Amino acid sequence: MTFDEKLKSIVGAAHVRMAPAERALYAYDATPMADLVMPDAVVLPASAEEVAALLGLANELGMPVVPRGAGTNVTGGARPVQGGLVISTQRMNKILNLDVNNLQAVVQPGVVTEDLQEAAEEVGLFYPPDPQSAETCTVGGNLAENAGGPRAVKYGVTRHYVLALQAAMADGRLLRFGARTLKSVVGYDMTSLLVGSEGTLAFITEATLRLIPQPEARGTLLAVFSEVEQAAAAVASILQAGNLPAALEFVDQTALQVLPPDLGLPAEAAALLVLEVDGSKTEVAASGARVAACLKESGALRVDLTEDAGEADRLWQARRAVGPALAKIAPLKINEDVVVPISRLPDAVRRIRAIADSYSIRCAIFGHAGDGNLHVNFLLDQGDQEGLLRVQDAVAETFEVVVDLGGSISGEHGIGTAKQAFVGLELEPAVVDLMRAVKQVFDPKGIMNPGKIF
Repeated sequence: MTFDEKLKSIVGAAHVRMAPAERALYAYDATPMADLVMPDAVVLPASAEEVAALLGLANELGMPVVPRGAGTNVTGGARPVQGGLVISTQRMNKILNLDVNNLQAVVQPGVVTEDLQEAAEEVGLFYPPDPQSAETCTVGGNLAENAGGPRAVKYGVTRHYVLALQAAMADGRLLRFGARTLKSVVGYDMTSLLVGSEGTLAFITEATLRLIPQPEARGTLLAVFSEVEQAAAAVASILQAGNLPAALEFVDQTALQVLPPDLGLPAEAAALLVLEVDGSKTEVAASGARVAACLKESGALRVDLTEDAGEADRLWQARRAVGPALAKIAPLKINEDVVVPISRLPDAVRRIRAIADSYSIRCAIFGHAGDGNLHVNFLLDQGDQEGLLRVQDAVAETFEVVVDLGGSISGEHGIGTAKQAFVGLELEPAVVDLMRAVKQVFDPKGIMNPGKIF
C-alpha cells in the first residue's frame, strides 16, 4: 500500500487530508510571523487505538508527527516545522465520563475547555483551569502547555487537576499513567512529566481530570489606579494581607485603550486590577469588603464591587478581549508571557516599560498578576521590518530582566520554536542535557513534535 492508503486504512478515507489547500490549514498556529511549512499529510483519528496505529506507522517510516488541537498556540508548538504528519484531535472531542460521585471527568484531548467547564457546572462541579482562549482551545493543548489562566492564583494550573493519562508512545504502544485517586506515589510521577511536554514525548489520548465543588457565589471587583507601578504593588499587598482571590488580573494604560467605553473609566486611569472572590455568600461579602479596603489603602482611585452575574460577565468579557482587541492599536503584536515573583511585579513592569521606551516600541502589559504572570505585548504596524528588529532586541532584554528578577521566560505558553534561543537563560546546560536524555528514552527516533523546545 502507498502511504496515503495506509493512513486511510487506519482512520478511513474521509479523515485523511492530502490536498495542498487542506494541508495548508494545518501549516500554522497562532504564532505571529512564523514560517509556514506544509505537512505531508493530515489525519483526524477518532480513537486512542487509531492514534497509536498512526504513531506506529510514522515511527516505522521515521516521519515527524505533530499533535494538534485547536491551533491556538502562540509559540509555534502546534505547527509542523519539518513537514511530516499532523494528527488532529478534532474528532476526539468526547467527555467520556462525568463522575459526580468521585468528582472526576474522563475526556478525550479534543474536548474544548469551555465545554468541559459548562458540563461540570451543570452537575454542580467546577473545572478551574481557565485559559483566556477557553471557548476555543482544547484540553489536549492545555495539557501540552500546562495552561493556566486567571484562576491560577487560587486554584493552580492544569497540572494540578490531572489524575491520570492515557498516551500513545512514539512506537505505537498505548500506556496509562497515574491513578484515579487523589493520592498515588507508585514510582516516578510520569503524569506530571507528560503535562507541559508540548507533545514531544507522547501523544495524550485520554485524561482523567479532578473536579471540585462549584462555589456558591462569586464577587467581582474593578479597581482603578492612576499609576501603573502602584497597581502592580497592590497585588502583593492584597495577598500579603491574607486575601486569596480566585483571580487577580492586571491591565496597564496601553491596554486600557481597547477596553469598552461603557466601563466609565476616569481620564486619569493608568491601570486596572480586576479581581474575583468566591465561596459562600457570606464569604464573598466578607472577602470582597476586605479586598476593597486593601485596594483603597493601596491607592486605588476607585473600587467597584459587584455580585451581579451579568455585570461580572461584562467585566470579564472585557478583560478577556484585551489581547485580540490590541489589533485596534496595531495589527501585529508579539506576545511574550513571563512570570516573576509577586513581590517583584512593580520592578518587572517598570523595567519592561523602560525597555520598550528605549526601543521606541509601543507596549501593552496585562495578565494574571495574582501569580506573577504577565503578558508583554510589543505592538507593531504590519510590514515594519525595522521595528521588528527592535522588538527582537526588546524581547531578549525582557527575558534577561525576568530571569534577573528570579522569574521564568514562560508561564503558560510553552517554549515551542519561539523561545528556544532563550532556554539557556533559565536552565543550565546539564539540566537541558538531562531533558534531552528523557526525550531520547521516550522517542528514540525523534519523531514526536521535532524542532520544539530544544
